[in-house]
Amino acid sequence: MASSLTKDSARPGIPGSERTFFGHPRGLATLFMTEMWERFSYYGMRALLPLYLIAPGGLNLNAGTATAIYAVYVSLVYLLAMPGGWFGDRVWGPRKTVAVAGGIIMLGHLTLALPSSGTFYAGLGLVAIGSGLLKANISTMVGHLYDGPDDPRRDGGFTVFYMGINLGAFAAPLIIGTIGENVNWHLGFALAALGMGLGVAQFLIGSRHLAARSSVVPTPLSAAEKSSTLRKAGIWAGIALVFYAIVGLSGSYTLNWVLIPLTLLGVIIPALVLVRIKRDKDLDRAEQSKMSAYIWFFVAAAVFWMIYDQGGSTLSIFADSSAENSVFGWDFPVTWYQSVNPVLIMALAPVFAWFWLALNRRGKEPSTIVKFGSGLVLVGASFFLFLAPLTIAGDGQKAAAMWLVAIYFTQTVGELMLSPVGLSVTTKMAPAKYASQMMGVWFLAVTAGDSVTALLSNPAVGGVNLDKRGFVALEAALAVLAGIAVWMYRKKIKGLMGNVR
Repeated sequence: MASSLTKDSARPGIPGSERTFFGHPRGLATLFMTEMWERFSYYGMRALLPLYLIAPGGLNLNAGTATAIYAVYVSLVYLLAMPGGWFGDRVWGPRKTVAVAGGIIMLGHLTLALPSSGTFYAGLGLVAIGSGLLKANISTMVGHLYDGPDDPRRDGGFTVFYMGINLGAFAAPLIIGTIGENVNWHLGFALAALGMGLGVAQFLIGSRHLAARSSVVPTPLSAAEKSSTLRKAGIWAGIALVFYAIVGLSGSYTLNWVLIPLTLLGVIIPALVLVRIKRDKDLDRAEQSKMSAYIWFFVAAAVFWMIYDQGGSTLSIFADSSAENSVFGWDFPVTWYQSVNPVLIMALAPVFAWFWLALNRRGKEPSTIVKFGSGLVLVGASFFLFLAPLTIAGDGQKAAAMWLVAIYFTQTVGELMLSPVGLSVTTKMAPAKYASQMMGVWFLAVTAGDSVTALLSNPAVGGVNLDKRGFVALEAALAVLAGIAVWMYRKKIKGLMGNVR
């Protein structure tokens, strides 16, 4: 597939200079396909996960526990992106880290494919670890293909790469979801492993087209640092091993002995990271001010992702039990709802890019703050919209599929208002000392939001079913009020942002 999308190069001297990929370095095809297959495996498994957790033929858990597991898993993927980036920077280099990460993800999916509940959570853990290692490093390698940030092809290259993400995410529920839901759950997980295997194979074959510096460890650990890191890791691993051995031998072990600590870490670690950066005395006054503004964006993003990511859990579980999953009399699998967002992203992202540019030319483009606030209001509106199918289902009827499509559409528009802007503002407001770490900090907003969802839904800590009308309305109101607050305090935030717009 990659070779059919290449053409002769008109610009010698770039990595893989004999051919280009849509006018970009040939290595972009390798990374595009790697990311596409990784997203194919990840989103396919993710579409199956909440349904498998509640299915009588799966783990047969209640909806609250299933939502908590799903949320903890997603939060871990994004939490591990920061140490994953550190690992690429200081231990193996991006190229080797991505290759190993792909192997770990494939092993995780294969473990999920085993017909044993005893190995299921180990498989989830492996996929989370591999995804965290891969996420930051593969994006870094895309940047390595270009001659610095001023290369005119750079933004276009990341746009093409982003399309690979959405192509994989779109196809996965249609293929993996259909097989897993309608034929066999474990066969669906096995297909996810096959997808990642294809991604790893073509990455290894096409890695000769990548930039040479993708194999370089930018800031390798010194011998003393390596010894200290291994010692600290060993101590923490030992503490965890002793603790869980005691819990296990006492006969009181349950899954919540893992879920609840991970949930709390998902809230505490993002807070500690922000506090550490904010209190760093090496930051000058302007950087301190920008970090104060960034905290506004971070908290707002956490609220957004708390609701948005329930599209894969709360909405999916509702669709499984209470929606009429058919169009014009044609039934389709519940997992297919997870393809709605990526296809809308691919359709609407160019429209939004054109629209912002057109407004900018007229001097009317909304500010970053207004876009952010609008994204929050829209994700809140999506849950107000969710009240309609909940009411229909409460009257004993099945809600029409188009209600759910409308919810996903509203959330996608909100995502396009907030997510690209959040990525951009993160790079613009990053203190020089933390320039390479701030993208990981942005991912921690997802971790925080999903961890709050896990805490709210876990029955072990008094959690509630998140598809109850009162709670859905409360979440919706929280997001809308947060969006209004961002808009009301826009002048204060703008002042803190300094020269960033």
